[in-house]
Amino acid sequence: MIAEAGLAALWFAAALALLQFVLAGMGVWRSTPLRAEATGSARTDAETTLTADIIAAVRPVAVVQGVLALFAMLLLITVFVRSDMSVLLVAENSHSDKPMLYKIAGAWGNHEGSMLLWVTILGIAGAAVALLERSLATRTLIATLGAQAAIALGFYAFLLFSSNPFARLDPAPADGNGLNPLLQDPGLAFHPPTLYIGYVGISIAFSFAVGAMITRDVGPAFARAMRPWVLGAWIFLTLGITAGSYWAYYELGWGGWWFWDPVENASLMPWLAATALLHSVSVLATRDGLRAWTLMLAVVAFSMSMIGTFLVRSGILTSVHAFAVDPTRGSFILALLAIYIGGALLLFALRVGTVKQGNTFDAVSREGALIVNNLLLSVILALVLLFTLYPIVAAGFGTQLSIGKPFFDKFIGPIALALGVVMAIGPMVRWRRDDPGVVLGRMIAPVAVTGFALVALVALGGGIAWLPLFGLALAIGLAVASVLPLWGRNLRRTPLFTYGMVVAHLGIAVSLAGMACDAAFTQETLVAVRVGEPYRAGPFSVTLDGIKPVVGPNWSALEARLSARRGADGAVFYLRPQSRFFANPVTVTSESAIATRWDGQLYTVLGEPDGTGRWQLRLWWKPFVTLIWFGGALVAIGGALSLLGRLRRERRVRVREAYA
Repeated sequence: MIAEAGLAALWFAAALALLQFVLAGMGVWRSTPLRAEATGSARTDAETTLTADIIAAVRPVAVVQGVLALFAMLLLITVFVRSDMSVLLVAENSHSDKPMLYKIAGAWGNHEGSMLLWVTILGIAGAAVALLERSLATRTLIATLGAQAAIALGFYAFLLFSSNPFARLDPAPADGNGLNPLLQDPGLAFHPPTLYIGYVGISIAFSFAVGAMITRDVGPAFARAMRPWVLGAWIFLTLGITAGSYWAYYELGWGGWWFWDPVENASLMPWLAATALLHSVSVLATRDGLRAWTLMLAVVAFSMSMIGTFLVRSGILTSVHAFAVDPTRGSFILALLAIYIGGALLLFALRVGTVKQGNTFDAVSREGALIVNNLLLSVILALVLLFTLYPIVAAGFGTQLSIGKPFFDKFIGPIALALGVVMAIGPMVRWRRDDPGVVLGRMIAPVAVTGFALVALVALGGGIAWLPLFGLALAIGLAVASVLPLWGRNLRRTPLFTYGMVVAHLGIAVSLAGMACDAAFTQETLVAVRVGEPYRAGPFSVTLDGIKPVVGPNWSALEARLSARRGADGAVFYLRPQSRFFANPVTVTSESAIATRWDGQLYTVLGEPDGTGRWQLRLWWKPFVTLIWFGGALVAIGGALSLLGRLRRERRVRVREAYA
């Protein structure tokens, strides 16, 4: 009965989403000031009371809907933990011999379960808005909750009519097919939930924008209410992308951290749009500027989230990241995308003429720098979207082509460097207006450091390609520019969100340095070795000491014992890469072994025997590659500091207003 209870919870949650949408629509319509003028009559006390009751009912309905969605998700996890093979999803994606971690995480390691996780986070987020949001005007908040209910309703329909996670299987098999071995990693427990929280946070921002457009309430108060949700979504997207990159790096065994795979791009595109939206909403919240631009970016960010969902689940992609789903489900998601995004764009077109301009500013100002920042982010987003979709569209017309990593790097790399330059300049410029000569004076230190680094790299680095060369020099200059806003300030009185900006920008510089070092200095060695033969991998000597069979919880493997030392006098350490065999489902995977040092990683992968007593080994020495993920963590930490700082300031403002 557990599966039936979960399905019933989903149906009740969907019914409440419909009720929430209807109540919100009625509440906004009945409370519209122009309604009384249109009808030519004043509201009676009974009508006023009824309107207030309708509006008051929206919040608790949103909360109960979120609780029911969470209940359904917990019940799905329960049937996976119990290995209930009478549930089709469990039989297709689990096995009784799986470790407990993968039984739990396996609940969302498939199409239906991941969509239920998506809807669960969506419901919880809507409940959080209903419970916590107090600064937004009531009509705008109700319209926001109505928009959120409309989004949830579409995904509930998708689950119930197209992707039921609780469907029964009769007769039940003795055991299940097992989970994809590539997903049997602790990363499955962390990566999808963080990424989905980011996606859903963007949907909240989208709902805020739709609510503000419906009620014509686009101003600083609306932006201050929306900003924490945008910032929270951006933090989780950053964590999800960073974790996913490292997971693919060590799990797939190809030695790279980003391949511009279409499904990788599906997570990057919402992050790019959310980054632009975060800067834009900050300008609107603090300086009352960029009103229309903020609304449009909220729509674009959610559009990228929906497009990513379509790419992953439509069945039109072949990717290690994608779910194998039939095109019918893809058509359902495409229809939802058309309804939500088409409706939002229509609403924007109808309302943009009523959005006031807001405060103006000079070209040389922080607002101006943020506009350039957003334009460059938008160009990168457009290129990633174009290069991702073009091969898919071409395939639809019978032309097979691929756009690989070198193509992406060639076109996007230079724009990313320009974005880094603007990022270095932006915090140095004052709000509203500034003197160009004074701004140049503030940039002397970063420019000098960048120039010195460039000369040193050219002199000492040998034949480094121009893109990583300029990238590394710019990263060093950007790191200096990132901390300069703290120069000369009373650090004890500096707002926490200023520290957040500094740490986040420093994180971008650190990640950029890691990317440049990986591209410029990585050394790869592909060898066929016999036991006892040493080979060089960068500064390391690596020797194959032997191959032995090992057995894991639900796999068997051939494990290489590699001994390595750095230089002639370095201490010996050992690495054990494996070639694993999984029986359920039948799969062979390469499990890399990585030794991390302060200045990089030694990355090893065991290949196949060649029939003459030799084994293939792939060895990489990757200097400072760990800076990529350390920088990503710094970016997320900076976002968290900014979020805490903004929430603390808003709380102080509310307390002062309450006692005024």
